[in-house]
Amino acid sequence: MKRVLAIILGGGKGSRLYPLTKMRAKPAVPLAGKYRLIDIPISNCINSGINKMYVLTQFNSASLNRHISQTYNLSAPFGQGFVEVLAAQQTPESPSWFEGTADAVRKYQWIFQEWDVDEYLILSGDQLYRMDYSLFVNHHRSTNADLTVAALPVDKNQAESFGLMRTDKDGLIQEFSEKPTGDALKAMAVDTSRFGLTKESATEKPYLASMGIYVFSRKALFELLNENTSHTDFGKEVIPNALYRGDILQSYVFNDYWEDIGTIGAFFESNLALTQQPKPPFSFYDEQFPIYTRARYLPPSKLVDAQITNSIVGEGSILKSCSIHHCVLGVRSRIESDVVLQDTLVMGSDFYESAEERNALRSGGGIPLGVGESTTVKRAILDKNTRIGNNVTIINKDNVEEADRSDEGFYIRNGIVVVVKNATISDGTII
Repeated sequence: MKRVLAIILGGGKGSRLYPLTKMRAKPAVPLAGKYRLIDIPISNCINSGINKMYVLTQFNSASLNRHISQTYNLSAPFGQGFVEVLAAQQTPESPSWFEGTADAVRKYQWIFQEWDVDEYLILSGDQLYRMDYSLFVNHHRSTNADLTVAALPVDKNQAESFGLMRTDKDGLIQEFSEKPTGDALKAMAVDTSRFGLTKESATEKPYLASMGIYVFSRKALFELLNENTSHTDFGKEVIPNALYRGDILQSYVFNDYWEDIGTIGAFFESNLALTQQPKPPFSFYDEQFPIYTRARYLPPSKLVDAQITNSIVGEGSILKSCSIHHCVLGVRSRIESDVVLQDTLVMGSDFYESAEERNALRSGGGIPLGVGESTTVKRAILDKNTRIGNNVTIINKDNVEEADRSDEGFYIRNGIVVVVKNATISDGTII
């Protein structure tokens, strides 16, 4: 794996994850109380023995830069490696911003070419899964492929949202179709039992969807990028062109948990699914394949007569006599007395407020960090450093699906109320 360079794509504006991406890049969005999305592919790389990584971003990269610089010093515990952010930039030779996944890699190819490596591992920065990339790369090598695409078995309803592969019995890709429907979709079905699925699973999931994860051999990558510079996207243009050229395209079937965290709804459900017992679909409790993140050295959480069920509570939190059910609470969360939280993500805070500071705020008519007394919150996301007053009700009482109430500090996305980072919700507010 020392001969592999990983390139992690940070995505575009992240408009489907807005307002969580209002002040941060998509890979920097908090996850599971203490992690960030970017921790997933980076940890997968480290656990797979890959320690040379670039992260390509275009929007709001400051917090991502800070997180990576404070978290990943690969020259110390993990060997002579690095994780480095490459933000989009305008140059005389390249005056435009990134225009797609392939275009982003093309614009920085001069850096990637400097490394004496055999393969380039292209990853996404907004997916939740655990994969040993060494198996993926070795499969690519053993089949003498020019390009290998990670494939997820999916059912008919899911298939329409993905680029699909039709393969032969050995996994060689014969056709690639982006989001087909109708008869075109039916034509992409394959016998997925060839790839280790049971007969029942193969019947239910007869399609192979591209996960947006690729291994390119060095020569193939740069030829494909430079042969047609109008091709800006790997899935829509580069892969079909590779097939047209006659390159050897192989699939690598990954039949395990994988979630594309592309929307507020998907982000919300993926986080809450982590609270499931006895076995959540994705677990951070794996000593053999850990997920790394920034070490904050926070004190243990303090629970004062709190009733908590099926929830995750980040370290450094203080929960008074409250009721918490099916929630994920981030680091330094502060929940006051008689609060009810249900099906809710609380991102926590970046800093503490002392008792004196909190009392002074209240005396001056302000609202301290956290969730105030006698407040009820259901099916909501409270972003970092939010200040929720006393006797507030956040339940989306009118069952609104989409709303922009930015002047009041919140949005509604997929029926979920999202209170934006640093926002203040006044005492007695009803949402």
